[in-house]
Amino acid sequence: MAKGGSGRPGGKPRSSGKGSAGRGAGSRRPSRNSTAAQRAIRGARGGNRLAKVILPAVVVIVAVVVVVGVVVSRGGSNSASPGAGLPPGADTSTALLANTASQATGDTVDGVASNDMEQVLFHIHAHLAIYINGTQKLIPYGVGIVPPYQLQDTADGPFVAGGSKYYWLHTHDETGVIHVESPVQHTYTVGEFFDVWHQPLSGTQIGPDTGTVTAFLNGQKYTGDPRNIPLDAHNVIQLDLGTVVPFADYTFPQGL
Repeated sequence: MAKGGSGRPGGKPRSSGKGSAGRGAGSRRPSRNSTAAQRAIRGARGGNRLAKVILPAVVVIVAVVVVVGVVVSRGGSNSASPGAGLPPGADTSTALLANTASQATGDTVDGVASNDMEQVLFHIHAHLAIYINGTQKLIPYGVGIVPPYQLQDTADGPFVAGGSKYYWLHTHDETGVIHVESPVQHTYTVGEFFDVWHQPLSGTQIGPDTGTVTAFLNGQKYTGDPRNIPLDAHNVIQLDLGTVVPFADYTFPQGL
Protein backbone atom coordinates (compact mmCIF):
# COMPACT_ATOMS: atom_id res chain seq x y z
CA MET A 1 0.00 0.00 0.00
CA ALA A 2 2.92 12.16 -7.10
CA LYS A 3 2.22 12.97 -10.37
CA GLY A 4 4.76 15.12 -12.00
CA GLY A 5 4.56 17.17 -15.14
CA SER A 6 7.39 17.93 -17.46
CA GLY A 7 7.90 21.06 -19.52
CA ARG A 8 10.01 21.79 -22.51
CA PRO A 9 11.71 25.17 -23.01
CA GLY A 10 10.46 27.36 -25.89
CA GLY A 11 12.04 27.76 -29.29
CA LYS A 12 15.31 29.37 -30.22
CA PRO A 13 15.61 33.13 -29.71
CA ARG A 14 15.26 35.11 -32.85
CA SER A 15 16.82 38.52 -33.39
CA SER A 16 15.35 40.93 -35.92
CA GLY A 17 16.67 44.37 -35.08
CA LYS A 18 16.78 47.22 -37.61
CA GLY A 19 19.64 49.68 -37.47
CA SER A 20 21.11 52.57 -39.41
CA ALA A 21 24.75 52.77 -40.34
CA GLY A 22 26.63 55.87 -39.25
CA ARG A 23 28.66 57.95 -41.65
CA GLY A 24 32.41 57.59 -41.40
CA ALA A 25 35.27 59.98 -42.22
CA GLY A 26 34.74 61.88 -45.39
CA SER A 27 31.00 61.20 -45.05
CA ARG A 28 31.45 58.21 -47.27
CA ARG A 29 28.47 55.85 -47.17
CA PRO A 30 29.47 52.33 -46.23
CA SER A 31 29.21 49.76 -48.94
CA ARG A 32 26.36 47.28 -48.89
CA ASN A 33 28.77 44.56 -47.85
CA SER A 34 30.06 46.70 -44.97
CA THR A 35 26.51 47.52 -43.83
CA ALA A 36 25.53 43.89 -43.92
CA ALA A 37 28.61 42.95 -41.94
CA GLN A 38 27.83 45.55 -39.25
CA ARG A 39 24.26 44.34 -39.01
CA ALA A 40 25.53 40.78 -38.63
CA ILE A 41 27.86 41.88 -35.85
CA ARG A 42 25.07 43.76 -34.06
CA GLY A 43 22.83 40.71 -34.42
CA ALA A 44 25.52 38.44 -33.06
CA ARG A 45 26.11 40.77 -30.10
CA GLY A 46 22.39 40.92 -29.44
CA GLY A 47 22.23 37.12 -29.69
CA ASN A 48 25.09 36.83 -27.22
CA ARG A 49 23.28 39.08 -24.76
CA LEU A 50 20.14 36.97 -25.15
CA ALA A 51 22.19 33.83 -24.71
CA LYS A 52 23.67 35.18 -21.50
CA VAL A 53 20.15 35.61 -20.14
CA ILE A 54 18.45 32.57 -21.67
CA LEU A 55 21.11 29.90 -21.21
CA PRO A 56 21.34 30.22 -17.40
CA ALA A 57 17.54 30.09 -17.23
CA VAL A 58 17.49 26.95 -19.37
CA VAL A 59 20.16 25.37 -17.16
CA VAL A 60 18.09 26.15 -14.06
CA ILE A 61 14.94 24.71 -15.64
CA VAL A 62 16.72 21.53 -16.71
CA ALA A 63 18.24 21.14 -13.25
CA VAL A 64 14.83 21.51 -11.61
CA VAL A 65 13.29 18.96 -13.99
CA VAL A 66 16.11 16.49 -13.26
CA VAL A 67 15.76 16.92 -9.48
CA VAL A 68 11.98 16.53 -9.63
CA GLY A 69 12.37 13.49 -11.85
CA VAL A 70 14.78 11.86 -9.41
CA VAL A 71 12.49 12.56 -6.44
CA VAL A 72 9.42 11.22 -8.24
CA SER A 73 11.36 8.19 -9.44
CA ARG A 74 12.58 7.41 -5.95
CA GLY A 75 9.15 7.86 -4.44
CA GLY A 76 7.30 5.87 -7.09
CA SER A 77 9.56 2.87 -7.55
CA ASN A 78 10.81 2.09 -4.07
CA SER A 79 11.03 -1.69 -4.04
CA ALA A 80 11.28 -1.65 -0.25
CA SER A 81 7.87 -0.08 0.12
CA PRO A 82 5.73 -2.36 2.32
CA GLY A 83 2.77 -2.01 -0.01
CA ALA A 84 4.58 -2.65 -3.30
CA GLY A 85 2.74 -5.18 -5.48
CA LEU A 86 -0.01 -5.80 -2.93
CA PRO A 87 -3.78 -5.85 -3.57
CA PRO A 88 -6.10 -3.55 -1.57
CA GLY A 89 -6.46 -4.61 2.05
CA ALA A 90 -3.29 -6.71 2.17
CA ASP A 91 -1.03 -6.54 5.23
CA THR A 92 1.52 -3.72 4.94
CA SER A 93 2.89 -3.69 8.50
CA THR A 94 6.57 -2.75 8.69
CA ALA A 95 7.03 -5.46 11.35
CA LEU A 96 6.43 -8.32 8.88
CA LEU A 97 9.07 -10.85 7.95
CA ALA A 98 7.76 -10.51 4.39
CA ASN A 99 4.46 -9.48 2.83
CA THR A 100 2.20 -11.60 0.62
CA ALA A 101 2.93 -9.90 -2.71
CA SER A 102 4.42 -13.05 -4.23
CA GLN A 103 2.40 -15.76 -2.48
CA ALA A 104 0.52 -18.50 -4.32
CA THR A 105 -2.75 -17.42 -5.88
CA GLY A 106 -4.63 -20.67 -6.38
CA ASP A 107 -2.29 -23.26 -7.89
CA THR A 108 -1.53 -26.34 -5.81
CA VAL A 109 1.76 -26.06 -3.89
CA ASP A 110 3.52 -29.17 -2.50
CA GLY A 111 0.20 -31.01 -2.65
CA VAL A 112 -1.51 -28.24 -0.67
CA ALA A 113 -4.50 -27.13 -2.71
CA SER A 114 -6.94 -24.25 -2.43
CA ASN A 115 -10.73 -24.22 -2.41
CA ASP A 116 -13.48 -21.64 -2.69
CA MET A 117 -14.54 -22.48 0.86
CA GLU A 118 -12.62 -23.36 4.02
CA GLN A 119 -12.41 -27.10 4.66
CA VAL A 120 -13.56 -28.39 8.05
CA LEU A 121 -13.05 -32.15 7.93
CA PHE A 122 -9.57 -31.76 9.42
CA HIS A 123 -9.28 -28.50 11.34
CA ILE A 124 -6.41 -27.84 13.77
CA HIS A 125 -4.08 -24.97 14.69
CA ALA A 126 -0.38 -24.46 15.33
CA HIS A 127 1.57 -21.37 16.36
CA LEU A 128 4.74 -19.99 14.74
CA ALA A 129 6.96 -17.21 16.12
CA ILE A 130 9.94 -15.84 14.17
CA TYR A 131 12.89 -13.82 15.48
CA ILE A 132 15.54 -12.22 13.29
CA ASN A 133 18.64 -11.25 15.30
CA GLY A 134 16.54 -10.94 18.43
CA THR A 135 13.68 -8.93 16.89
CA GLN A 136 10.32 -10.59 16.43
CA LYS A 137 8.98 -10.53 12.88
CA LEU A 138 5.29 -10.99 12.24
CA ILE A 139 3.64 -13.36 9.82
CA PRO A 140 1.12 -11.37 7.75
CA TYR A 141 -2.57 -11.98 7.83
CA GLY A 142 -3.84 -13.52 4.60
CA VAL A 143 -1.04 -15.99 3.92
CA GLY A 144 -2.76 -18.76 1.96
CA ILE A 145 -5.91 -16.68 1.42
CA VAL A 146 -6.39 -15.29 -2.08
CA PRO A 147 -7.81 -11.73 -2.31
CA PRO A 148 -10.05 -9.82 -2.42
CA TYR A 149 -10.15 -9.76 1.37
CA GLN A 150 -13.05 -9.12 3.70
CA LEU A 151 -11.42 -7.60 6.78
CA GLN A 152 -12.74 -7.23 10.31
CA ASP A 153 -11.24 -5.20 13.14
CA THR A 154 -10.45 -7.21 16.27
CA ALA A 155 -8.46 -6.77 19.47
CA ASP A 156 -5.56 -8.52 17.71
CA GLY A 157 -5.77 -6.24 14.67
CA PRO A 158 -7.26 -6.93 11.22
CA PHE A 159 -8.81 -10.37 10.69
CA VAL A 160 -9.39 -11.84 7.23
CA ALA A 161 -12.98 -13.02 7.37
CA GLY A 162 -13.27 -13.78 3.66
CA GLY A 163 -11.34 -14.30 0.44
CA SER A 164 -11.78 -15.79 -3.02
CA LYS A 165 -9.79 -18.97 -2.23
CA TYR A 166 -8.38 -20.68 0.86
CA TYR A 167 -5.32 -22.89 0.95
CA TRP A 168 -5.40 -25.70 3.46
CA LEU A 169 -2.67 -23.81 5.33
CA HIS A 170 -3.40 -20.14 5.98
CA THR A 171 -3.43 -17.25 8.45
CA HIS A 172 -6.35 -15.00 9.34
CA ASP A 173 -4.41 -12.49 11.46
CA GLU A 174 -0.91 -11.51 12.65
CA THR A 175 -0.94 -13.61 15.85
CA GLY A 176 1.21 -16.37 14.34
CA VAL A 177 -1.60 -18.92 14.45
CA ILE A 178 -1.51 -21.16 11.38
CA HIS A 179 -4.88 -22.65 10.47
CA VAL A 180 -4.75 -26.18 9.09
CA GLU A 181 -8.10 -26.74 7.38
CA SER A 182 -7.98 -29.71 5.05
CA PRO A 183 -10.42 -32.14 3.44
CA VAL A 184 -8.11 -34.99 4.51
CA GLN A 185 -6.31 -35.75 7.75
CA HIS A 186 -2.64 -35.23 7.09
CA THR A 187 0.52 -34.01 8.83
CA TYR A 188 1.53 -30.77 7.14
CA THR A 189 4.83 -28.99 7.76
CA VAL A 190 6.27 -25.52 8.31
CA GLY A 191 8.11 -25.86 5.00
CA GLU A 192 4.86 -26.37 3.12
CA PHE A 193 3.41 -23.28 4.78
CA PHE A 194 6.45 -21.23 3.68
CA ASP A 195 6.09 -22.58 0.15
CA VAL A 196 2.46 -21.40 -0.02
CA TRP A 197 3.77 -18.03 1.22
CA HIS A 198 6.48 -18.26 -1.47
CA GLN A 199 9.20 -17.51 1.09
CA PRO A 200 12.40 -19.56 1.48
CA LEU A 201 13.11 -21.56 4.63
CA SER A 202 16.19 -23.64 5.44
CA GLY A 203 18.82 -24.09 8.12
CA THR A 204 20.48 -20.88 6.88
CA GLN A 205 17.57 -18.70 5.73
CA ILE A 206 14.17 -17.48 6.87
CA GLY A 207 12.34 -15.45 4.23
CA PRO A 208 14.63 -12.68 2.95
CA ASP A 209 17.11 -13.03 5.86
CA THR A 210 20.13 -15.33 5.98
CA GLY A 211 22.14 -16.71 8.87
CA THR A 212 22.16 -19.65 11.25
CA VAL A 213 18.65 -20.85 12.10
CA THR A 214 17.80 -22.32 15.50
CA ALA A 215 14.41 -24.00 15.81
CA PHE A 216 12.30 -24.93 18.83
CA LEU A 217 9.25 -27.19 19.00
CA ASN A 218 7.13 -27.07 22.15
CA GLY A 219 10.06 -25.74 24.19
CA GLN A 220 12.62 -28.26 22.92
CA LYS A 221 15.40 -27.52 20.44
CA TYR A 222 14.62 -29.05 17.06
CA THR A 223 17.77 -30.46 15.48
CA GLY A 224 16.44 -31.42 12.05
CA ASP A 225 15.57 -29.39 8.96
CA PRO A 226 13.18 -26.64 10.11
CA ARG A 227 11.11 -27.27 6.99
CA ASN A 228 10.10 -30.64 8.42
CA ILE A 229 8.64 -29.32 11.68
CA PRO A 230 5.09 -30.68 11.83
CA LEU A 231 2.05 -28.44 12.10
CA ASP A 232 0.29 -30.75 14.54
CA ALA A 233 -2.53 -29.59 16.81
CA HIS A 234 -1.34 -26.89 19.24
CA ASN A 235 2.31 -27.25 18.32
CA VAL A 236 4.22 -24.13 19.39
CA ILE A 237 7.11 -23.45 17.02
CA GLN A 238 9.84 -20.83 17.23
CA LEU A 239 12.43 -19.99 14.58
CA ASP A 240 15.44 -17.83 15.52
CA LEU A 241 17.89 -16.51 12.95
CA GLY A 242 21.20 -15.32 14.39
CA THR A 243 20.61 -14.41 18.03
CA VAL A 244 18.94 -17.23 19.94
CA VAL A 245 15.91 -15.99 21.87
CA PRO A 246 14.58 -17.89 24.92
CA PHE A 247 11.60 -20.00 23.91
CA ALA A 248 8.25 -18.30 24.52
CA ASP A 249 5.22 -20.53 24.98
CA TYR A 250 1.85 -19.61 23.47
CA THR A 251 -1.62 -20.05 24.90
CA PHE A 252 -4.21 -20.72 22.24
CA PRO A 253 -7.47 -18.79 22.57
CA GLN A 254 -10.48 -20.77 23.67
CA GLY A 255 -12.05 -22.55 20.72
CA LEU A 256 -8.84 -22.96 18.72
